[in-house]
Amino acid sequence: MVQISCFYPEMFNKSYQLLPQKENCQRTPGLFVDSSSFTRRDYKQGFSFDNIPNVSANDFTDTSQGWLSWICNLIVIFLVYILTFITFPITGWFVLRTVPTYQRIVVFRLGRVGPPKGPGIVLVLPLVDQWQRVDLRTRAFNIPPCQVTTLDGGVLLVGADIQFRIWSPVMSVLSVQDLNASTRMTALNALTYSLAKKTVREIQNERVKLGEYLGMDINEMTQPWGLEVDRVELTLGSVLKAPGEGPSGALIMPPCVPGLEGLAGPIQQLAMHFLGQSGISKPQKDDSVTFTDELSSAPQGAVTTPGCVEELVDQVKLVLSETLVAQVGACFQFNISSEDGQHHSYYVDLSQGSGAAGAGSLCKEPDVTLGLSDIDLLAMFQGGLQPFAAYTSGRLKIQGDIKTAMKLEELIKLIKV
Repeated sequence: MVQISCFYPEMFNKSYQLLPQKENCQRTPGLFVDSSSFTRRDYKQGFSFDNIPNVSANDFTDTSQGWLSWICNLIVIFLVYILTFITFPITGWFVLRTVPTYQRIVVFRLGRVGPPKGPGIVLVLPLVDQWQRVDLRTRAFNIPPCQVTTLDGGVLLVGADIQFRIWSPVMSVLSVQDLNASTRMTALNALTYSLAKKTVREIQNERVKLGEYLGMDINEMTQPWGLEVDRVELTLGSVLKAPGEGPSGALIMPPCVPGLEGLAGPIQQLAMHFLGQSGISKPQKDDSVTFTDELSSAPQGAVTTPGCVEELVDQVKLVLSETLVAQVGACFQFNISSEDGQHHSYYVDLSQGSGAAGAGSLCKEPDVTLGLSDIDLLAMFQGGLQPFAAYTSGRLKIQGDIKTAMKLEELIKLIKV
């Protein structure tokens, strides 16, 4: 017991020593590595560009290659050339590649990168060459509108349309693994942090200038990747919160559609693609507010909220027109289930004439068949439930083309007005 009590104080009195961040052990170059380049001061500084040649200056020489490795590479390449020419009628189908003017081929010969090849006919050796095509044409992507908190405490929807191109094929292959995903993430972060330092008025009045500054910020981060941003155009949405007192800071939320807050970003982007501006460009309207035309002679109480499916069908009949038929051009069958377990069928024919709607089934095969409850149907036509939200949550079952089903949004807009 005495020995144990003496041991514990010594153990806890020892201070913890941090592990070294750099290699302190003595290293020796391998047989195939140049010793001078291995021991130079700027070798292995911890950057991802340590083993990449100076391709920005069109210098593809690898100084870390030793003389023995250089001789072995020459011998292997010479043997592959001889084998290729001996069997040329057969190997010609495998070693010759056609490269268009807008593309380049980055070749790794025995693991070491060389200058980009193309356009025209390019010789790629078998067994020793690994190659990858790089497209030099301008690409474009869209940052969906997202909520950003500005410097003065306001919240608004801001997106961006970005165009970029690759100016160095070799650097785009060597420097980053997924160029498109990295560029999107960099642009999204730059958009968030740059707009968080501006007020709502500055963003609205200086949209073009902020887009130019944002392009310069993105170029500073993507230039080592061999990528250049040509154009950035900000797309401003509605102001969700007016500037006022409150904590300020960068706040970004993924683009969402009402009713899809728990879903992933790609599904929400697909919802925005189908629903257009109905889901994000306008703030969600309160069900208790009804907007009427001041110049209209109709009394304000003429617009009523349907309390059952039959009343909804009567309102649908009032808004049917040839213009609506030309916009939709499809017929729909609704299989409605009520809380008491009863099932009813209704139809909306927007394929010919001025359209038709009523109870029962269509005489012809419908383009789309929709199945949902009567409560969800009323909520969808009153604006409380988005069609795509009901579909992704399983409350709306669709048989047929989804894009055709989403054309019902045109009819829903007329009912909600």
